[in-house]
Formats: sequence, structure tokens, C-alpha cells
Amino acid sequence: MIQIVVRNFLRGLLIVAPIAATVWLIFSTFSAIDGWFGLDEVFDRSVVPGAGVLLTFAAITLVGFLARVIGVRWLFRQLDAVFARVPLVKILYTAIRDLTGAFVGERRRFDRPVAVTPTSDPELLLLGFLTREGLDEIGLPGFVSVYVPQSYNFSGQVLVVPRERVRPLDAGSTQIMKFIVSGGVAESTGPVAVAEGR
Repeated sequence: MIQIVVRNFLRGLLIVAPIAATVWLIFSTFSAIDGWFGLDEVFDRSVVPGAGVLLTFAAITLVGFLARVIGVRWLFRQLDAVFARVPLVKILYTAIRDLTGAFVGERRRFDRPVAVTPTSDPELLLLGFLTREGLDEIGLPGFVSVYVPQSYNFSGQVLVVPRERVRPLDAGSTQIMKFIVSGGVAESTGPVAVAEGR
């Protein structure tokens, strides 16, 4: 009897936990953003939940639209130049700018999934994304850089490896990122194949 109860509890936990965690995370995010705008003082939060998220989305979209206007584009470039020159600030700013651009910019960098052989064992592989085809400018000819995201984390590491240790993957970037970040447990949308050679 106890085993049946425990089994059903665990089965129910598998259903309830992801739903509850997702709802809580969304609610917490909406509440935090609403608080940034002070909307809880302007609106009744029970009537307009998540208004801050909508305002943030609208503001970011408006900035993206204005960035196409020549005069405003010049202003954004000047602002970018200022942030990129201020000591200490430029380290944080340029890192975030480049990382954001790598995912959603016109010059996306995480679009070449690869398998890396980090040791002499050819059957041990790390999955990541080729970010630089050559590193001659930093004195490492014949080497490439590969970004390897971490599972269940918003971080990763850059590997600098000889070019011959990197093989392209016959799979989409989104599929590989999902596979890595989930620790390999996310359901795949198709097979992943390691291409022969480069």
C-alpha cells in the first residue's frame, strides 16, 4: 500500500513540479519587472498582471525600430562608443554586447555546432560551437576556439584546441544547445551526426 502511494506521489511530482516551477518563475519575473516600473502603485496588479513585461517588450521593440533611422542609429553608435571606452564598464558592456549578438544579432556566432576531442581518446567528445576559425592574432596558429555551454547553467567555457580536434556536427544550433543545456535529457528533434573531417 505504501509503495503504491509513494509511486503515485512521485508520478504526480513529475507532473506538478515542472508546471509549478515554471508558473512561479514566470510570476516572479512579471512581478519583479512590474516593480521596476512601479506599476503596482499605478495599476491593480490583479487586473493588469505582467504589464511591465509588455512595456519592456514594447520599449525594446521601439529601440530596435528606431535603430533603423539614420539619425537615431548615429546616436546609438555614439552611445556604444562611450560605453566601450569607459574603464571597467567597457569590459562588462562589450562582453554582454558580444554575447547577446552571438545569439540574436545579424552576425550570430553560435551557428556552427561541433564536437571536440579534448584528450587523446577519440571516443571522448565535448559538444560546443566553433567561434573562431583561426587564432593567429594571439599567437596560436593552427588553433581554433570553441565555446562549450554548461548544462543547467547560464555559463560556459572557451576551449582553445588544435583545428584537427574539431569536427562539425550535422545538426541545428538550437538542437545542440538544447541537448547541452539540458544535460542530454531533452528530447531530440532528430539525429545528431558527427561529420567526417572538416
